[in-house]
Order: sequence, then C-alpha cells, then structure tokens
Amino acid sequence: MHRQIAVPGGTLTRTRTPAVSDWFTGEGDDFRLLGTRCTSCASVFFPREDVHCRNPHCAGGAALEEVPLSRTGHIWSYTDSRYRPPSPYVSNPELPWEPYALIAVELESERIVVLGQAVPGVTVADLTVGMEVEVVPGVLDEGAETTWTIWQWRPTGVTA
Repeated sequence: MHRQIAVPGGTLTRTRTPAVSDWFTGEGDDFRLLGTRCTSCASVFFPREDVHCRNPHCAGGAALEEVPLSRTGHIWSYTDSRYRPPSPYVSNPELPWEPYALIAVELESERIVVLGQAVPGVTVADLTVGMEVEVVPGVLDEGAETTWTIWQWRPTGVTA
C-alpha cells in the first residue's frame, strides 16, 4: 500500500509495510490480527503457527488454517515502557525516548492473550484491568520511503 505525502516542491510516496509480515491485514474497521487454528483440536495461535499445532494434547499434527482474530478484547494486564530497551532493540539514540503503554489483551472470542502497544496518547493512567479495547493499525517507524506498520490497542469509544 502506498500513501501520498505532500512536501514542498511535490509529493512523496511512502510504502506502508508491516513490521512483521502475515501477522495482520486490512485498514480501518477491516483491520485484523491474523492467527492460525488447528483443524484437529481448534486451538488458536498468535503469533501464527505455520508448522505444527503447539497444543501438546493434540494428536492432529500439522493441519493449520489462517484465521482473522477478534477485533476486541479486555485488558488482562498493562505496564509502561519508561526507558530505552537495550540492544538488539533498534532506536535512534540521538532522539529522546518517548514512553508508551504496553497492554496484554485477552481476545473476545479466542480467549488468548496478545501483547501490543497502546495508541499514542493513551497512558497507563487511562487504563484499567477488564477495560474493553480494540485492535487498530499503528505506525512503528517512518523512513524516507517506508512507513513500518504494527497493531496497537485503543480503548473502545476513543477516537484518535
């Protein structure tokens, strides 16, 4: 996907590229995390599993199918990232570190917990365990030609 950005003297086209391929798809209300489901035992996995069922009690083997996951869930736990992580995390040491909230969400239908960042502007002071949140597209980093995209969690009813 390409996005046109107005700059002095013309426009710049940035390619929107998922930071991790095949983990999410879509835009806006169609944005979904992608998991896999074992066709034998119905276990659901995120991150996706493409080799074999991770359920140790499943005798079914490697029959897995891609499934879109629930768009909503409830906060299971949360914390904030107040310091720059050490290597191998990549960040520009020339720029100031901007804290962000991390949210562990139990998905509505699948009942599995998925970790992700909160949308910009949402802090731990805005969150409570059990609060309903929805998955939305977010931006990890913007380079000269590429916008690296991720998923983020946003409290339902909040527009940002």
